Amino acid sequence: METRSTVKSREDDREEDTDGAVRRRILEAAFAAFMESGYAQTSTLEIATRARVSKRALYDLVGNKQAMLVACITERAKRLQAPADLPEPRDRAALEGALTAFGTQLLREISDPAVIAVFRLAIAEAVRAPEVARALDSVARETSRAALCAIITRAQSAGIIIGHPPDMADQFAGLLWRNTMLNLLLRVADRPTPKEIGRRARDAAADFLQLYPQPG
Repeated sequence: METRSTVKSREDDREEDTDGAVRRRILEAAFAAFMESGYAQTSTLEIATRARVSKRALYDLVGNKQAMLVACITERAKRLQAPADLPEPRDRAALEGALTAFGTQLLREISDPAVIAVFRLAIAEAVRAPEVARALDSVARETSRAALCAIITRAQSAGIIIGHPPDMADQFAGLLWRNTMLNLLLRVADRPTPKEIGRRARDAAADFLQLYPQPG
């Protein structure tokens, strides 16, 4: 026989599941509205209508419009973290493997059409809503940069490379991307294929290690 506490616990679980599902629906509606109408022109009423929720539920579960924007970007930024199964950079070969694996993930995720759309939104809203660019920079860009810095810092601890990790992370990102982002934003190039992504990541890792040789 179920106790009152057991029944209450199950009711709480169902409520949490419902809240989670509604929150996801709100963020999906917000993202779609931002992409279609622009951040500045999108109202919380439009988002609530798309998500089929009240404005009160919208504010309770997510927050104001800027909080929704940050949440949308944060969800996508989770994919820009370093994979958990990266090889530990204990030697040069392992470091090259780690950089190649992370570079492959970074190119794949950021070249996704939905992510490119967020960058275009930030550019289009640069004057009316600079908070879009600030959120994109502080959440998404810094997530990948921090992951790269962590890989490089561990390699430094192993004594196989020296330098200033933030600058080195920027150097690797430059080797990885070259002019790809600009071409994608301008729609003058197609998204790289998985084979092209793998090749670019390997080339960037090899070029990076040439720039930063084994300490003497």
